[in-house]
Amino acid sequence: MPTIKKLVEISKQYRQELFEKFLQVGQGHPGSVFSITEILVCLFYEKFIRFDKKKLKFHDKIIISKGHATVALYPILKNFGVLSIKEWDNWGKKGLKSQLRVFGNTSIPGIDATTGSLGHGLGVGCGLALSYKKDKIDKNVYVIISEGELYEGSTWEALLFAKHYNLDNLKIIVDQNLLIILGKTDECLKLSPIKNKFKGFGFDVIECDGHNIQHLKKAFSKKTKNLKIILANTIKGKGFSIMENIPKWHYWNPLNNQEIEKCRAEIK
Repeated sequence: MPTIKKLVEISKQYRQELFEKFLQVGQGHPGSVFSITEILVCLFYEKFIRFDKKKLKFHDKIIISKGHATVALYPILKNFGVLSIKEWDNWGKKGLKSQLRVFGNTSIPGIDATTGSLGHGLGVGCGLALSYKKDKIDKNVYVIISEGELYEGSTWEALLFAKHYNLDNLKIIVDQNLLIILGKTDECLKLSPIKNKFKGFGFDVIECDGHNIQHLKKAFSKKTKNLKIILANTIKGKGFSIMENIPKWHYWNPLNNQEIEKCRAEIK
């Protein structure tokens, strides 16, 4: 098992790789991708998501409901051998074919659900979790949702469903970076106190620093009386000062050479 220090280094490495890929592809959603980097590193490298090395398949499922951030999975899938290095290297290079896209889909090895239309990932996760539970299959389903998806009624319907069927194999993580594409969440349509709303639905809520591997590991490991939701406090665009907490970096923006080198220096 890698040390916490090593996992911090891996998170930084993935930010470096993804930044260079965004430069190459010329599009994407870096703010949302960089806010969940440590969450994914903790889930995969601390083996909350179990992996079969012989079959090169993950035993548990993960759904990035905020589909524009699915790209954050690609370097992990590559390093686990699920996604070929060729697919990764070809992505964004003119004239070369690659299955990779800015939004993930099930044609890509290791991607468990096609997402992008917000508010549907949790419902898909509920369906998988219920199926596994009924068939007594030992699989967990991890779903990462965004605050923006809490503007969608389907998300709250899925929470009611999960609680009603006691889907304890469903692991819900909310990426709380306080921003959506239009600006600050509480200014667009106030969500806070989110924690109290989840509690009102009968969930136990564990709040943690979404960029601290130790805090995340403790939150994922903690046993609760009721179904739990991890409320991970994150920074949109984490790791790059020109992106952090700036709504426009929901999308990729053109950078001049000075800005590129500044970003590279910050993530070394």
